[in-house]
Amino acid sequence: MFPTASNEELVLGAPGPAAILPKDIKFYSLLKPWLGDGLLLSGGDKWSRHRHLLTPAFHFQVLKPYVKMFNETVNFMHAKWQRLACDGSIRLEMFENISLMTLDSLQKCVFSFDSHCQEKPSEYLAGILELSALVLKRYNRLFFLHLDFLYHLTPDGRRFHRACRLVHDFTDAVIKKRRHTLSDQGIGEFLNAKTKAKTLDFIDVLLLSKDENGKQLSDEDIRAEADTVMFGGHDTTASGLCWALYNLARHPEYQERCRQEVRELLKDRQPEEIEWDDLAQLPFLTMCIKESLRLHPPATSISRTCTQDVVLPDGCVIPKGNTCVINIFAIHHNPSVWPDPEVYNPYRFDPENTQKRSPLAFIPFSAGPRNCIGQTFAMTEMKVVLALTLLRFRVLPDHREPRRKPEVVLRAEGGLWLRVEPLVEGPK
Repeated sequence: MFPTASNEELVLGAPGPAAILPKDIKFYSLLKPWLGDGLLLSGGDKWSRHRHLLTPAFHFQVLKPYVKMFNETVNFMHAKWQRLACDGSIRLEMFENISLMTLDSLQKCVFSFDSHCQEKPSEYLAGILELSALVLKRYNRLFFLHLDFLYHLTPDGRRFHRACRLVHDFTDAVIKKRRHTLSDQGIGEFLNAKTKAKTLDFIDVLLLSKDENGKQLSDEDIRAEADTVMFGGHDTTASGLCWALYNLARHPEYQERCRQEVRELLKDRQPEEIEWDDLAQLPFLTMCIKESLRLHPPATSISRTCTQDVVLPDGCVIPKGNTCVINIFAIHHNPSVWPDPEVYNPYRFDPENTQKRSPLAFIPFSAGPRNCIGQTFAMTEMKVVLALTLLRFRVLPDHREPRRKPEVVLRAEGGLWLRVEPLVEGPK
């Protein structure tokens, strides 16, 4: 679940041609020193070339080995929860726990690096969290702080520069070491070693990628794409997971049905791990995830600037040059499309019901040719994490109802607190 890139093509009204609506650059320009000219911030021919080169990194053959990593990271989180629940239950702030877990997973999938960040501080991951917080803080401050030369004179600006340097140095070191290994071994030996170890990660795919002219990505391009995935892939997936647990905590009947579905799937299997082929065998859990993404989309809105006049279905025209905010949250709560939109009802995503709706009624991963490149990665991780969590824990609502707080992703004011009760001894 990664932010979509600029210049996304969206069909605003059918029938009729698609309109080209690039993202409003105000917020995204603040990310430029960190993320460079990667998929999120690039446009035109460069975006097209990078999208083409990055697509193999999310092919199912690359994603399949990641399922084992998802199992490992969620197992570690569950072991922590088991230790904390010494009196039979524990009250936990979900975003704090699950964001660390998704960062742990991403670092393994992107870099083949285990930071052990769920058990001890990680300087690199602390840098990512600090950069995310500083960008949001700067965006919400007075406009003059959006000017780089002024911002870099402030304490926050100096912190941002230090965190950028730390994150870039880490990524650069991984790329340099991996390129050196590739040069020494040659492509054939390098691929054989990776295939045997089943460790082909995001950096490997980008290092091996070539366009139709045989041109590779530069180290700077690879760093930009890796940093973009680390930024875009952890908070969004964590938000989706946290709100899914919240919705299932408030609806124990659906939670129990998901649990029984997982138990039946893993019956007599040791160890209890989700495998790639299991993902299609969890239809009700998938419906519950999608309904949660409808009610609580991690990205609540996207913005685009019209490069041409856009004619809406009712004949109104949005003039060229205007910036449009496409409110995903409002689309997902539109009562003319979703009856009783505030009601959590997974059966909306029963295949028969899905066929009756426009594909643009549900767009948690955006839409069009430039939709979220990491949506299969995100859905895979969410299924693994939720399946194993419900197998091992009962999730209960907290006494205080959370208030939605849209930031870079949809959060909860004061945190999203839930109670968890162990059902088994925990992962072995």
